[in-house]
Amino acid sequence: MMCRRTELYRELKQRITHLRHFCDTQQKHLQDLELLKCFKSEIQFELASNHFQNARSDSSLGDFVVDPDSPSSKDVVLRRKFDSGEEIAISAILGPPNYVKDLVFPRDAFVKVCVKKPALSSMLQFDCDVYEETDKGSDFDIYNAYYLRSPTCLSPSIYRGPLFRTLDDELQDALKEYLIAKGIGVSLTNFLLHYLHKREHEQYMNWLKKGEAAFVAKERVIEGIIRVTFFD
Repeated sequence: MMCRRTELYRELKQRITHLRHFCDTQQKHLQDLELLKCFKSEIQFELASNHFQNARSDSSLGDFVVDPDSPSSKDVVLRRKFDSGEEIAISAILGPPNYVKDLVFPRDAFVKVCVKKPALSSMLQFDCDVYEETDKGSDFDIYNAYYLRSPTCLSPSIYRGPLFRTLDDELQDALKEYLIAKGIGVSLTNFLLHYLHKREHEQYMNWLKKGEAAFVAKERVIEGIIRVTFFD
């Protein structure tokens, strides 16, 4: 009789432990299901939305070429080489979102333009802000212009030139026209805004789908544990 009671006690204790584990597992399972529901809902919303349907069609790389990059990279690099040997490299990355205005592209692009003359180690660097303009698609402003003796002379202690805003207005305008003449016009800035926003959206969709897949896999594991523990 004592042996029978001991066995019943052990079996009851084991069932209580399993029940507690089951309750904890079920609570976590419900939380995971809620998160999975959110991921699915966001994916459906993004698939149904056409964020860039009003984007201007007059966008073009011109004579620039896009450097191959990683799908997870935040920036894009463009290059152009002239017959004279002059080279231009452009690096662009999206800035923080601005939802004050109703724009197709809510984020400006921070752009660095480097111009290198043939047979010279020195180069010019321009820091620019590319933004959407409702009347013509996009535009850009220069906020820094540097002269670098070589691509390796990047120490902050080296004098690079005066603050751009302190330059004569005519000189500021002339430097902007210089970049436009090098191919950095409306078509290219339109391309940059569209390309960067579209790629960021693709990266966001990829992140959502990975999150969804992770919770789907976890749900299957939990269901397997419950089935083996209580029904097999």
